[in-house]
Amino acid sequence: MTRRLLFLAGAVLAALAIAAMFAWPRAQFVAAASPDAWAATSANIARGAYLARAGDCMACHTARGGAPYAGGRRMETPFGTLATPNITPDRATGIGKWSADDFWNALHNGASRDGRLLYPAFPYTNYTKVSRADADALFAYLRSLPPRQVQNHGHALRFPYDSQLALAGWRLLYFKPGVFEQDAQRGAQWNRGAYLVEGLGHCSACHSARNRLGGPDDGLGGGLIPTVGWYAPSLTSDSEAGLGKWQEDHIVQLLRTGVAPGAGVTGPMAEVVAQSLQHLNEGDVRSMAVYLKSLPGGPVQTRTAAPRASEQVLEEGGRLYRQHCVACHGARGEGLGPYPALAGNRALSLEEPVNAIRVVLNGGFAPATAGNPRPYGMPPFSHVLDDAQVATLVTYLRASWGNAAQPVTGAQVNRYRAVPLD
Repeated sequence: MTRRLLFLAGAVLAALAIAAMFAWPRAQFVAAASPDAWAATSANIARGAYLARAGDCMACHTARGGAPYAGGRRMETPFGTLATPNITPDRATGIGKWSADDFWNALHNGASRDGRLLYPAFPYTNYTKVSRADADALFAYLRSLPPRQVQNHGHALRFPYDSQLALAGWRLLYFKPGVFEQDAQRGAQWNRGAYLVEGLGHCSACHSARNRLGGPDDGLGGGLIPTVGWYAPSLTSDSEAGLGKWQEDHIVQLLRTGVAPGAGVTGPMAEVVAQSLQHLNEGDVRSMAVYLKSLPGGPVQTRTAAPRASEQVLEEGGRLYRQHCVACHGARGEGLGPYPALAGNRALSLEEPVNAIRVVLNGGFAPATAGNPRPYGMPPFSHVLDDAQVATLVTYLRASWGNAAQPVTGAQVNRYRAVPLD
């Protein structure tokens, strides 16, 4: 029976691969305007450096404590471990032998210089919308970096995900090279925001749900980030889970500083703000906010009333809150001073409680940014509260001051207690 299933799986992968090979010639090529587009001029390098910030390229292509852009960062996925490559201009281990066409082909078509298909942890499903002019400026910047001879590590993926045939089948299902097309019915600001969010910013890489094969759902309706143990909330105009009730200025403030009235970023988004978004000009960030505010919410779903926790649990949760939380968040969850309100806090109202659990366990720390150089933080309680106590406290928070979300169990807390912070 097992052999039959393996044979069937292999046949399906082979069929998908053959179909993908026929589809591959449709890969697009766009020529550069001229060699001047990637020349090592100060203007090209400065523009490319800005675009590298917008794409947060260094975050993935820099190992902890390693040289910038020299690769080596390990990325855990549901399919195994990926290692990011060296993209400095070293000729032996980096992209020193690459041409501007090679680089554009990697962004646009998801293929390496030697023709190998790239894994979509490199978000070419978004980068395919990056213009050729921006790709050339990025290439000029990367070529200006000090070359670092840092050997690339191989991936450690499970079968059949380690196969180029399987990857070709995935691409046939979920990837089609494309370009960003401006909406003539929208203004320049909206189109600029759409280009940044959907393309170089690759926001959907985290803020979209994924199926079992890692295929992305359409839109920015939010989703659990696999293996990282954080939930990326909806970025649509949905009034309950998304940005529907947010003011445009507050979205801009959050993206540029990491904090806004009643909100602050933690976890992976804190890294995005610190390394990428705070360095963008106000006009680009506002364009992103305008675009995000325009996105329609998903279909309205009828949610059954969350089962109410027992009075004993709520009473104990209230006691823990008064002991550990009330000094900063207030007796009514209203928030005191710089500390956010918990009443009506969307992190507590999400169906998935992981973010609230992680903050209680590990603390909540907004990034230090130019607009918020000395951020206030919340200390961790993992060494003070056990799994059952964290579950009781989070259950109380999710059921108080107008919040009405599902109770949390000790097993859920235990699951995320063991997940690394990175």
